[in-house]
Amino acid sequence: MPEGRGHAKLKSLTNLRDVLAVATEFERTARDFYADLAPKVSKSIRYLVEELVAEEQQHLDLFSGLAGREDVEAVLETEIERPASDRKFSDCIHLPDLGDKPDDQAVLRYALAREHAAMEQYTALAEATPPGALRNVFLFLANEETKHKNELEAVYYQIVHSGGV
Repeated sequence: MPEGRGHAKLKSLTNLRDVLAVATEFERTARDFYADLAPKVSKSIRYLVEELVAEEQQHLDLFSGLAGREDVEAVLETEIERPASDRKFSDCIHLPDLGDKPDDQAVLRYALAREHAAMEQYTALAEATPPGALRNVFLFLANEETKHKNELEAVYYQIVHSGGV
């Protein structure tokens, strides 16, 4: 039996429980990746990678704090349109191997791409999620990821234009 428009529509939907699970894994892999990367990067960006570890942990803590809240539990089965940025966001769970002595620019390029994907995803999720605690979390995270991206861009610009690696 051929798959019609109804099947396509179902594939384009997801529920907030699944969204939260993917977002939690996204933040967990980021934290672990940056924690593993911190001792390998140059001293000039080590502080930045360590800050990223702390920021990703804060995001994980935020998701953990939502668990069991009645107002959040009540909306977890709500179906929303899968954001266009979903694939790029999910792809960020698969991490690159930057080697034992990663290049500062490569680290920053990867971090920028990851922050940009998170910013787009959390913005789209906030727009698709009904008003309430979960939507507020997605709005907060979209703003956080935007700030992180701007900070990383400034450091990247400084390194590239100061003759850095």
